[in-house]
Amino acid sequence: MNIVQAKGYYMLLHSFRKSGVITTRTRYLGKTIPKDVEQRKEKFLRQCLKEDAFKKIESIQKKFRKEWKTYPETIKEKMLLDLSIDFTYNTNAIEGSTITLEETEDLIKRKISPQKDIRDVQETINHARTFFEVLNEKRSLSLPILIQWHNDIFHDTKNDIAGTLRQYHVKVGTYMAPDWQDVEQLIKEFVVWYRKNEGVLNPVEFSARVHYKFEKIHPFGDGNGRIGRLLIAYTLQRAHYALMIIEYKKRKQYYHALTKTEHDFVNYFIQRYIRVHKRYLEKEKN
Repeated sequence: MNIVQAKGYYMLLHSFRKSGVITTRTRYLGKTIPKDVEQRKEKFLRQCLKEDAFKKIESIQKKFRKEWKTYPETIKEKMLLDLSIDFTYNTNAIEGSTITLEETEDLIKRKISPQKDIRDVQETINHARTFFEVLNEKRSLSLPILIQWHNDIFHDTKNDIAGTLRQYHVKVGTYMAPDWQDVEQLIKEFVVWYRKNEGVLNPVEFSARVHYKFEKIHPFGDGNGRIGRLLIAYTLQRAHYALMIIEYKKRKQYYHALTKTEHDFVNYFIQRYIRVHKRYLEKEKN
């Protein structure tokens, strides 16, 4: 979404693909950019999403759930195991792990360890195990749950920071994360916001906002990306929506989206979700 100026007036401009055609919507702002422009962007984005994206997401969800019910339990178990491999490989690769997709499969399925950095090997094993813990978690989100996930992944490799909120400043690229003295309060407020909005916002939009807000707090010394992406799986699973993997090969678009505003990230995330699951929409056409 962009702010454009034409004939002395400012407008919000939002473009999206509808029925294979790029559609543009505009919203008048005035001769000057209003102070509440970010709130207006949020409202305008939601209106635009309702026109097309949310309808597609609802269709994806219905087709996914109908299809999932047709699989025998043994097939579901195999599919979830394969999903854990893909999810674990991609999320770890984004963070610099040297373990390949094939090696991840050997580790998780066959217990065959590659001759790689033992820390990468152990974090692969731990992440895959934690992934299933996340999918099976029935409790509503809390700080202890976040700390538990972090500890479960890193207790073997980064014992000095595993399951501990940071007590120092961190910088991610050009982004300076909040002061460490504010982190615990920010996470508590984040959990309150989570519980207030779960079941209210569209689950895919909600997952995007959850991830973005968590990453901006950056509560841990390391591993924030992996915990943040597990939060995506957690929120979608609780809503019985198809999961989405942030792919290593698409990491540049993902990183770029995280540098933008929350509503820009939401738009990126939703469009990515629709593209990843477009086969359900293609079935609908046939």
